[in-house]
Order: sequence, then C-alpha cells, then structure tokens
Amino acid sequence: MAKFFYIARDKSGNKVTGAEESTSEDEFISRLQARGLVVINVLSAAKEGGLIRDKSVMKGRYKHKHFRVTSDDLVLLCRQLATLLGAGVTILKSLQIISRQVSSRKLYNILQEMQKNMEAGLSLHEAMAKHRGVFSDLWINLVESGEASGNLAMILGRLASYLERSAAFKRQIISALIYPAILFFAGTGALVFLMVKIIPTFADLFSGFNMELPFLTRVLVAISNFFRKSLLMIIIAVFFLVVLLKKYINTKPGRRRYEKFRFGLPVFGEFFRILVAERFTSGIATLLESGVPILYSLEISEHSVDCLTLSDIIRDVKEEVRKGESLSQPLEKSGFFEPMAVQMVTVGEEIGELPAMFKKINSFYQEFIETFLSRFTAMFEPIMLIFMGAVIGIMVVGMFMPIFQIASLGTSSK
Repeated sequence: MAKFFYIARDKSGNKVTGAEESTSEDEFISRLQARGLVVINVLSAAKEGGLIRDKSVMKGRYKHKHFRVTSDDLVLLCRQLATLLGAGVTILKSLQIISRQVSSRKLYNILQEMQKNMEAGLSLHEAMAKHRGVFSDLWINLVESGEASGNLAMILGRLASYLERSAAFKRQIISALIYPAILFFAGTGALVFLMVKIIPTFADLFSGFNMELPFLTRVLVAISNFFRKSLLMIIIAVFFLVVLLKKYINTKPGRRRYEKFRFGLPVFGEFFRILVAERFTSGIATLLESGVPILYSLEISEHSVDCLTLSDIIRDVKEEVRKGESLSQPLEKSGFFEPMAVQMVTVGEEIGELPAMFKKINSFYQEFIETFLSRFTAMFEPIMLIFMGAVIGIMVVGMFMPIFQIASLGTSSK
C-alpha cells in the first residue's frame, strides 16, 4: 500500500485536499471520482516533487511550429483534454502531457501558467479565465459547468465536437470562396496591367501620327494616364481608407452601422444574417445539451456572438425569458430569425427537446449557407468572365479604332 496526496474539487466547487493509502494511483483516482470529486492532481508520497522534475526534464524537448494559437490548436487541446480526463488522468497531469506536444509556443506558455495557477488552488475554469484572449466565454462557462456537475470529460467532449464542426464548416466556407477570389484578383491584375503597360504603348504609337483620336481611344488613354500618374497615391489612399474604416468599425457605433449596412445588402444581406444565426444556434445547442440553464446559456451567447445586433437581441430575449415569457415569443418579435426556426423552438419548448431543436435549426442554416455558396460560385465564374470579356473587348476596340482610321486614310490617299 502506498500513500497518495490529492487535490480535488467537490460538486460545490470547493477545494478538497488530503492523503490516503491505496494499492495504485489508478485505483485511488477511481475511488475519489466515485465520491463525486473532480480530481485535479494526485502525487505519490514516494515521488513528491516528481511532477516538477518531469516538467524541467521535458521543457525544451519539443520544437514548437508557430507562436500564435490557431483554432486547430484549440480543437486538439480540447479533444486531448477530454480523452485524458475520460481515461481517469488528473487535470494537472493531463495539462502536463498535452503541453509536451502542442505546436504553439504561446499555448505552451499558457498551459504552463495554468498548471501553476491550479497548483496554487485555482479551478480549471478560473485558470482559463486568466487567458480570455485565447479561451472564449463558451469555453470557460462550459468548463465551469462541467466542474460543478462532475462531468467535465463529457462536456469537454461535446465542446470538442462543437469546435470541430465549427472549424470544418469555416474551412468549407473559405474553400468555396477561394476560386471566386482568385478570379477577381486575376481579373483586376489583368486590367491594371492593360491600363499601365499596354495602352501607353499604343498611345506612344499614335502620338507619331498627326490625327485626332476617336473618342473611345481618348477616354482610354486619359484613364491610363491617370492610373500611371496616380497609381501610388491610389494605393496609399486605399490603404489609409481601409485602416480608418477598420478603426471606425471597431467602435460600437461604427460596428452597428456596418452590421446594418451588411444585413441590408441585396442578396448577400440574408446570407450574412444566416451566417451569424448559424453560429448562435450551434453555440446555444452545445450549451443546452451540456446541461447549462437557458438563462445562463443566453447570457454566455450574448457575450460570445461576434455581432452587436444579435447580441442586443439575445439580451432582450434573456430579459423576456427572465420575466416568464417563453423563448420563442421574443425570438419572433426580434424579426432576426425565420418563422420556421421560431416554430421549431416553440415545439422544442413544448416537448422538452430544446437542444435537439436548436441542432436541427443549425443544420438548416448550414444547408442554406452551403447551397448559397455553391450557387454563388457557379454564377460568379460566368459573370466574371463576361465582365472581363466586355472590358477587354472595349479596350481592344478603343486601341484598334485609330489603326483602322490610319489604314483608311492610307487607302484614300492612293
């Protein structure tokens, strides 16, 4: 029998420490978990301080591939943490194992700091809350809920699934927009090249002839001269304009006006609105499925959504629900969600399956976004080709009209 020291938290979140004898570390952890404790760390009396020595030995052995924390880094962290905790590994040891193999130098430093904070007595969600730039409110509150209920491994598994779905959907959107973006920049580059290089060559050629150029040619030459003389100024002006717009959008009034403009766009306005609604329904479905109460889920969602318009709506919905209203009524009053989505929420409230209904609404929104992107991609290519063909055709006609005029003058002189 060996003696083990332990640090754990009970269902109320209170820190519990002590020492007991057991045949093995695994058996000791299982015994603590059977009491409803969330085990933070277990240390054998014979190997006291071994954890610190292990850290010093392992430090510096793994080469980090990058500094910043990417979404893939967070997905992997969440999945590994859920797997290790589910296998009965303590939280501190799980963080120690994961920190040895993370690709991000910044995340490695954060995990090291979290271990120190937890050794000092903080819970996992409190240690995460010190790094809100990396861990969102959704992360922190779900972890807190998992620690309070004693189902941290299960809730982290659901969070990992949510993060994986979100990352995969984001990659799908980006991949769908890559081809239109390439076409747009290639077309813009071709037009700039024609304006800066080709048209000036023809203009120099025509200047040697004592003739009045056609109107279309004069317009093209004037535009080309303007571009050549002012291209650098145009680039600088556009750069500063983008910087100023970003600064203005980062303010609350600017953000609200930008969102109002974006949601009011023809065709694309509905797409942007549904894109925001998809993120909200995905997050709240995960929260409710993890056992977080509806009011608390709405409060977390209010601070998690990256849209002030929807954040204001969620805050109003939360206040109505606090007064005793059903969730569907204030959602319908907002006008932000489709009647079908509101009706599904109503049904979910009636049958007690609100998380499942939000999942179905989220699937509907994802299907809409995928369909919109596939149609947009299919339509953008011919529209871009027609536009480029028309513009280049006008340039070609404008440049060849003087040549035809010169040829006709030469024929008439004979």
